[in-house]
Amino acid sequence: MTDKTSAPSAVAEASFAHGGLMLADGTFFDGTGFGAEGIAVGEVCFNTAMTGYQEILSDPSYAGQIVAFTFPHIGIVGTNDEDIETLTPVVRSLIVRADAEHPSNYRAIATLDRWLKKHNIPAIAGVDTRALTSLIREKGMPHGAIVNGAPDNDALLKAAQGFPGLEGLDLAKDVTSRQTYKWNETKWVWDKGYGALPTPSWKAVVIDYGVKRNILRILASMGADITVVPASASTEEVMRHKPDGVLLSNGPGDPAATGVYAIPTIQGVIATGTPVFGICLGHQMLGLALGGKTKKMAQGHHGANHPVKDVTTGKVEIVSMNHGFTVDPDTLPANVKQTHVSLFDGTNCGIALDGKDVFSVQYHPEASPGPMDSHYLFERFAAAAKAKRT
Repeated sequence: MTDKTSAPSAVAEASFAHGGLMLADGTFFDGTGFGAEGIAVGEVCFNTAMTGYQEILSDPSYAGQIVAFTFPHIGIVGTNDEDIETLTPVVRSLIVRADAEHPSNYRAIATLDRWLKKHNIPAIAGVDTRALTSLIREKGMPHGAIVNGAPDNDALLKAAQGFPGLEGLDLAKDVTSRQTYKWNETKWVWDKGYGALPTPSWKAVVIDYGVKRNILRILASMGADITVVPASASTEEVMRHKPDGVLLSNGPGDPAATGVYAIPTIQGVIATGTPVFGICLGHQMLGLALGGKTKKMAQGHHGANHPVKDVTTGKVEIVSMNHGFTVDPDTLPANVKQTHVSLFDGTNCGIALDGKDVFSVQYHPEASPGPMDSHYLFERFAAAAKAKRT
């Protein structure tokens, strides 16, 4: 790492490197490039998960972001065609301490390097990720530019400083489905793979702000006849499918920006009396639709080991998180109660509307790091939807 006081001029001496990360303040980290060649620009965050890197890298919620893993060895289980959350990953780039070039897992069909090349994602290894993590913890998530190739540090610095940031960006429109579609694939079972729902027992509409496939799989495993609609769908377009429940999916970007067109739809669905369940971005936009406000976080929450307390039961769940915005609980109206809080920093992690089956959580109950601590939320949603059906 080069101190920002000597960058970028002194950093130019590192031009022999095969890759590197330049932060907007001029701090430079040497590295060795792998994955796709080229430059990627975005917001740099760290993720503390020790497993599930392929699911993380294919999570649409990471649009606009560069992910640095705190776990030192990434790539050891290789990659496959099953552990993905979307067909077209949108994460900007990847930073690791060590790239495992020789995977050791019976399900692996390709190395991480090959998978990154396939999806045109540049990455760097050999970075002092502990120093980078400490920097983010102290100063917040910086804007950065990564290059897999010989660095032109003046160009990298200009690129990093030119990144507009995620505040005010509606990224859901970039990752949502372009048309309505049906889904019936169920959860993965060891030695069998994914199944298919033969006979659904209730109807769910999922508003796709960047939905992860495993959310859809769990809903299907609970008997849902699933229709997925684009993020821009109106209340009329959602209710046309006669849902027993509506799920607001996860996704990237600033909830207030996406909320410009999404909030009226959410409010319209709530007015029909239909049960509503929000996850991550869907949680944030439900908070906005109910009268609250959201705000940008300094470091955000990114990892699979976050303790969250259900204040209604006292239960503590170990959850997966990925978000850089949060609902401000002080802005919630009296008829909206806080149901979950982070035990790391006390930020809001769940809300519910009094007297209605309308609730949401900030974390990812489908990601199963607990491993199934939070699946009760899907069961609660399914029960409310089935009750409406009868």
